[in-house]
Amino acid sequence: MPHTVDVADALREAIRVVPDFPQPGVRFQDLAPVFARPDLVRRLAEAFDETFHGTYERIMAVEARGFVLGTALSALADRPLVLARKKGKLPGPVHRAEYVLEYGTATLEMQRDAVRPGDRLLVVDDVLATGGTLAAAAELVAAGGAHVAGFAVASTIAGLGGTESLAPAKVYSVLPAG
Repeated sequence: MPHTVDVADALREAIRVVPDFPQPGVRFQDLAPVFARPDLVRRLAEAFDETFHGTYERIMAVEARGFVLGTALSALADRPLVLARKKGKLPGPVHRAEYVLEYGTATLEMQRDAVRPGDRLLVVDDVLATGGTLAAAAELVAAGGAHVAGFAVASTIAGLGGTESLAPAKVYSVLPAG
C-alpha cells in the first residue's frame, strides 16, 4: 500500500519523542507536530478509513489526543463521533471503565445514550502502549450493547504488549511496534 507507506514515513518524521515524560523511564510520543499538519491528520484519517471501510457505524475517540484523529475520521467517513472521556467530564448518566496506564491508573466514561445496541464502533486513539486505555474503551462499547469493529492508532510503542492485549480484535497502527 504505497499510500500507507507515505503516511508512515511522514508520521515517523513528525512525531517528537520526549524522554522521561510524564515520569522517568517513559518515552512520551508527542503528536503535537503531527496535529499541526492538517494534511497529515487527513492522511491518517484516510488510512484508518481505508483499513476499516464498511465495518463501522460510529467512531469512538479516546481523550485527549484521540479526539483529533477521531474527529478527522468522523468528518471524512461521515460517521457519528462518540467520546470516551476522563472521569467527571461528561454530563448525564455514563458507563465507566477503570484501567491501568503505563504510568498510573485512570477511568474512562461514555454517555449512556452515545451508542445503540448492535452498533459497530471503530475506536481511535493516537498511541497504543499497554492497551489498557483501549481495553477500557472496549468495555464502554460493550456496556452500551455495541461491538468494537477494531482499533486504529497512529503509533504503537514496542515492548509493552498493547496489540496482544487487545486480541482477537483487529488493531491497525500506521507505525506498528518494532
